[in-house]
Amino acid sequence: MSTTQSDRLRALLEPLVAAQDLDLEEIEMSKAGKRRMLRIIVDSDEGVELDTCAELSRVVSEALDESDVMGDDEYVLEVSSPGADRPLTEHRHYVRAIGRLAKFQLVAEGDKGEELIARILDVDDEGMDLEVPGVKGRKATARRIAFADIAKARVEIEFNRKDKKEEEA
Repeated sequence: MSTTQSDRLRALLEPLVAAQDLDLEEIEMSKAGKRRMLRIIVDSDEGVELDTCAELSRVVSEALDESDVMGDDEYVLEVSSPGADRPLTEHRHYVRAIGRLAKFQLVAEGDKGEELIARILDVDDEGMDLEVPGVKGRKATARRIAFADIAKARVEIEFNRKDKKEEEA
């Protein structure tokens, strides 16, 4: 997707997405056979429901039909929320992941940085407080990391974690 087309798409889509109280996370354009695929990824602090994606898809489709930003070629429009395994790249991503387990690749001075799996407890402007699970019967430990020390981060999917309601019962 050309920078000009990308900028025009973003200018058209951002107000429509914001009107639904969502954040525009990503715009992807790819080929799907002879057609183009326009994928719009949105999110919010509360997550995104399927009905919200469907309504936004209708609004975006109408706006795209009324504009010339996609040209005359056919395309398929997909509006969705980010996957559970998407990278954490923005401050708001870390805030939304509070309480979740995440895998961090830390910046290193050598070849490879430290890899850390920890639960995000709190996030501020400089970094975050983590709980590093104990290994082999040891207690969990607290750790603080700065955003500047993170090379990559991604939420870890947990299949066996008890819900807070279950823990309180």
